[in-house]
Amino acid sequence: MAYAVNAFESNDNNTKRKGGCIRIKILAIDDEEFALESLTEVIREACPSDEVFSFKEPSKLLAFAKENDCHIAFLDVEMWGMNGLELALELKKINPQINIIFATAYVQYKNDAMDLRASGYVMKPVTKEAVEREIENLRHPIDVKASIRFYVQTFGNFEVFINGAPLKFISEKSKELFAFLIDRRGAAVTTAEIASVLWEDKTYDRQLKNKTQTEMSKMMKALRDNGVGDVIIKSWNQTSVDCEKISCDYYNLLRGDVNALNAFYGEYMASYSWAELTTAALMQKTGMG
Repeated sequence: MAYAVNAFESNDNNTKRKGGCIRIKILAIDDEEFALESLTEVIREACPSDEVFSFKEPSKLLAFAKENDCHIAFLDVEMWGMNGLELALELKKINPQINIIFATAYVQYKNDAMDLRASGYVMKPVTKEAVEREIENLRHPIDVKASIRFYVQTFGNFEVFINGAPLKFISEKSKELFAFLIDRRGAAVTTAEIASVLWEDKTYDRQLKNKTQTEMSKMMKALRDNGVGDVIIKSWNQTSVDCEKISCDYYNLLRGDVNALNAFYGEYMASYSWAELTTAALMQKTGMG
């Protein structure tokens, strides 16, 4: 989904966190069971990499919103008890930056919705195309990096963010080492393979092995000091990353996230020559090659 942003799917109403990563949270409410199921399914089709939380009762939605940082809310208008317009006012008290999108069968509420500074207004039956259109034009852009504790950026130059701030590696080689592991997407590599990437013009001997292991230690220290050391999987002479614990634009693109697809402009880990093969593959996958 192509969000208005500065930079996987949940089937229940529990916030899922992996390695401290926080996905975009989308709320959906309708007091009719079939309409709610239909709305939720369409949102998940349009936003496959995000979490969708469904509610039939406004009170339960508000309770959830008080405990979680939610980004978008699709609200039915005509509901028993509290209607969607009243619910929108309460949501904005909790989070003024939440994007309210009304989903209704009634056109007459559109002016009221706009008076509430709603982000969008879609007519039932809601379609995937309508959801995509509204989310591409959110009133309050979602800063994905700021919303995720641990985020890896590979498009353009390689960077790692902790709570929105760049992680400072002890050395450039230790940073490049982590970039290489990210590029391998969970495939285990040996010390010799790492050395051949970091020092491609040098012969692998004991001295180079020790040098490589030193950079591995520096990488691990930087990650551990920032509370994310568990993203590295180590066994005898093999090192890899746990992809399930990493939020990464490259991984999201491969999973079919249109938001990540729109963020790719033909550059991938631009500082590293060994990344050219992946760049070419991404160019072909996205139709740029």
